Amino acid sequence: MSLDSWIARAGLGGVVGVLGADRYPPALVLGAALTALVFADVVEPSPALGGFSSTAVATIAALYVVAGAATATGLFGGLVDRALRRDGSVLALCGGTAALSSFIPNTPVIAMAAPQVVRWADRNSVSVSRFLMPMSFASILGGVVTIIGTSTNLVVSDVLVASGEEPLRIFEISPLGVPVAIAGVIVLSTVGRRLLPERSPITTSIERRARQFQIAFVVDAGGPLVGRSVEDAGLRELNGAYLSFIERRRGPQSAPRSIAVRPDTVLESGDLCCFVGDASRIVDLHDVEGLRSIAEEQIGLAAGADSGVFEAVVAPLSSLVGESLRSVGFRGRFGGAVMAIHREGEDLGGQLGRIPLRAGDVLLVLADGGFEARWRNDRDFSLVAGLDQQAPVRRSKAFVVGAIIVAFIAVAATGAVSLFEAALAAASGTIAGGAIGVTEARRAIDVNGVLTMAVAIGLGEAISASGLAAEAAGVIERIDGLGVHLVVAVTIVSTIVLSELLTNTAAAALMVPVGLGVSADLGLDPRLLAITVLFGASCSFLSPVGYQTNLMVAGLGGYRFRDFSRVGFPLTLTVIVMVSALAPLIYD
Repeated sequence: MSLDSWIARAGLGGVVGVLGADRYPPALVLGAALTALVFADVVEPSPALGGFSSTAVATIAALYVVAGAATATGLFGGLVDRALRRDGSVLALCGGTAALSSFIPNTPVIAMAAPQVVRWADRNSVSVSRFLMPMSFASILGGVVTIIGTSTNLVVSDVLVASGEEPLRIFEISPLGVPVAIAGVIVLSTVGRRLLPERSPITTSIERRARQFQIAFVVDAGGPLVGRSVEDAGLRELNGAYLSFIERRRGPQSAPRSIAVRPDTVLESGDLCCFVGDASRIVDLHDVEGLRSIAEEQIGLAAGADSGVFEAVVAPLSSLVGESLRSVGFRGRFGGAVMAIHREGEDLGGQLGRIPLRAGDVLLVLADGGFEARWRNDRDFSLVAGLDQQAPVRRSKAFVVGAIIVAFIAVAATGAVSLFEAALAAASGTIAGGAIGVTEARRAIDVNGVLTMAVAIGLGEAISASGLAAEAAGVIERIDGLGVHLVVAVTIVSTIVLSELLTNTAAAALMVPVGLGVSADLGLDPRLLAITVLFGASCSFLSPVGYQTNLMVAGLGGYRFRDFSRVGFPLTLTVIVMVSALAPLIYD
């Protein structure tokens, strides 16, 4: 083993360790590793920076603009209601989501559809947890039907081009992707549906844990609640919320102590009362006389004639992660006041402004009516949705966006122009047609995701140049005597494991050179194992942090980590078996 290979192995191990700690964004971690390999002369600067000139990176950026225009115009606004109707068909919802995600990047698809699912569940008094995770998984399955379904596919195509092969055509993975998606949707609507946790109906149970927010109020000095018991004050029997605990100080310098809440507990001036409840009841608590929100001044500044309440999910790469609302100056920065926070499995309590935020936290924000439009596509939030969301204001432009998307797919499929040129023309058309503004277009681009793609491609080049990819290929080649189907199985399992440890794009960029090396030595079609890697990197179902769409629905659905593992395992097994069985027949 060469020195470069040892250095690359050490760098890769460091990346896994740092990403596992979940303290820094993937783009930063991968970029630091790539920089170290450049300084160690493992890879030359030019190929290391090749990802930043990659057409794959530019293509996915352009497609994000198109997806942003579709969201802004409400092009697919009725998808959820038509799919679910009144009987709540998981099969129809998953099928429709997978079909849509075949041609629109799946992250903006979930950002658009998830709030609609939540509102539909509210209206029909059913548990939203029955729908959000299957919908996220279905969007991932749809992403492997065509090359434009997810950024990972474009990374694989770009690495193929860099190795001297032809790029993947838009429908080249469809012969395998379509049966995999159909099988996956069937698993989700049968076995997967039974494995999902059942939540209590939203409108009938105050013990619902799916999306409960936590907020703290202070008992006003001289107010009507001072000296009254919890029961007499009407804080025991609340509709949709409950008083979880009270913090009390005996003096200005004394440490607060928690008091268990009993019906006869007498309230004192300055008591910090921590409530837990659903979003609508949390809003109503601000009207209780004698209770003052600790963020009252901020809320007063944010409220206005056109103000509304929004749910904002903290993104995994958000600058808010690890910071508190106070440290980032949330109201001044985002133009809204956080009224409450939801974090599954934890009782936050205390002053919300001092709580370090985590990826997946759901913030209940009071802001002006433009809050959603300003921050809907910002990298700090995976999802922004109004509790009483209004129809998009540019619905008249929906036809324009629809026509552009159809034309884009048709032109790209014919090969008359490259996928990059077609995507660039489509993005430009949505802006020129007035479907999306320049500022909105910029916000629609997932900058961190695009940057991660660029760095991951460079890191893959570095791993290949170091010789580590060839060594990994040699390990896989040892099972050649057991048949090509087993080679494919080992390749996809290795990619799935790597994607859970790193990121989807990094796993693809690192494993494609391995697959190409195996293909060359065993005399296989290089596209066989490249496409195998594509499916392994794109199909991430085992954890909420394995894929952006999973994290987006985790807080809204009240899911726990084990929920994803339980439902995702049979789905992952289905993908492994089908790709191992069918890929050699289709591509070799």
